[in-house]
Amino acid sequence: MASCLLVPCVFLVLGGTLLDGLFPDAFSSTYWICFMALMCLPVCLIPTLKEGAGAAFAGCAGTLIADAIGVAVVMYGMRGHPTPPSPELKFSQVAGMFGNLSLAYNAGIVIPALQRQHSEPTRMPRVVFVTMAFISCLFLVLASTAYSAVGCQITGNLLYSIYPDANTGLTTLGFKSDWGAVVMAYFFMQLHITIAFSVILNPAFYLAERLVLKMHQKKEDDVENALTYAAASYAAANTPGKDAANGDRRSSKMSYISNADAENPYYGDDEAEAAEYRGSNAIKYVILRVAIIAVLVVLSVILKDHFSDLVDFVGASCVTLISILLPIIFLLKKLWHEIPMYEKIPALVVVVVCGFLGCYVTYTSGKTLFAPTDSDTSFPYCDS
Repeated sequence: MASCLLVPCVFLVLGGTLLDGLFPDAFSSTYWICFMALMCLPVCLIPTLKEGAGAAFAGCAGTLIADAIGVAVVMYGMRGHPTPPSPELKFSQVAGMFGNLSLAYNAGIVIPALQRQHSEPTRMPRVVFVTMAFISCLFLVLASTAYSAVGCQITGNLLYSIYPDANTGLTTLGFKSDWGAVVMAYFFMQLHITIAFSVILNPAFYLAERLVLKMHQKKEDDVENALTYAAASYAAANTPGKDAANGDRRSSKMSYISNADAENPYYGDDEAEAAEYRGSNAIKYVILRVAIIAVLVVLSVILKDHFSDLVDFVGASCVTLISILLPIIFLLKKLWHEIPMYEKIPALVVVVVCGFLGCYVTYTSGKTLFAPTDSDTSFPYCDS
C-alpha cells in the first residue's frame, strides 16, 4: 500500500517539473503539481485496469518515444565533442543507483492486480518474464548510449540534460538543443506520467475500496463454492483416468485461476465487476479516490524540491521491501523444505545484498531528503 502511494508522488513531482519547464514563469511548481493531479484525475476514475488497457499501452508508447527523442538529442548535440570524462568511482555512487534502479521496476507492484483481472491468468508468468527482459534491455540501451556521449556529466534524469538555459540557450552539457524536440519529449513523457500515475495507484484504490467502502467482498456462497471446487480438484487429481495428461494440464491451469480468483469475487463476470462501480457506489468510490489523490498532492508539494532524493528513497525503501524482499522471504518461509538448495542459496544472497543496499540508500537519500544541504556542484559524479 505504501509503495502504491509513494511512487505516484514521484510522478506528480516529475510531471509538475516538466510542465514548469514547458511553460517557464507561467506559474509556480506547486500550482503545476496540482494541475498535474487534475490532469490525471479522469484516468484515475476509470474503475478497473481492464477498462484502461488501451490507455496503459499509450502510456508505454509515450515513455519509449520520449526516451528515444532524449537520447537522440544528446547524441546529436554531443557529436564532435572531446572524449567524455570518466567518473570517479565511489561506493556511495555505485550503491546510490540501487534506489533509482529499483524504482524503474516499480510496476511489479501491479502484477497481482493484473493477474486478478487477466482473462487468462496462466499466461502471467510468461508476460512478466518477457516484460522484465524487455525493460532491462531498454535500460541497458538507454544507459550505455547516454553514458558513451556524456560520461560522468550525466544527470539523474535524461530529460533534464536536454533542457536549455533561459539566458544562454545552452543545456547543462554545453550544447544547443532543438526546442521542438525538447517539447515533444516532454509532452510524450507527460503522457506516460499521466497513465502510469493511475496504473500504479490502482492496487491502492482497490484495497481502499475494499476496506473503507466494503466493496469487492466475497459472499458466503463464494467461499462454499471455492471449498467445493478445491475438494473436486483434489478428487480429480487422485482419480486415474484415460485423460491423465489433459487432467494434469487442466489442474495446472486451474491452480493459477484459483489464485487469481481468491482476490476477485467476480472472476469471469466482467459485467458484475463493473456493476460494483455503479449505483450508490459510484459517488463513494469517486470521493474516496479524489481524497487519496489530494493527500498525494500535499506530500508531493512538500517534497518537490528534492526529486532525485525522493526517487532514490522511494525505490530503496518501498519498492525494495514490497517487490524484492518480502516475496522471497515469504516464499522461503512457506516452502523451505520443498525448495532445493540451488534455489535457496541465490534467494538468500538476493535478500542479504538487496536488504543491505536498500537500507544504505534509504538512509543516505533520506538524510538528504529530510535534512538537505546546499550544493552547487554541477556534475557530482565527476572527479572533483
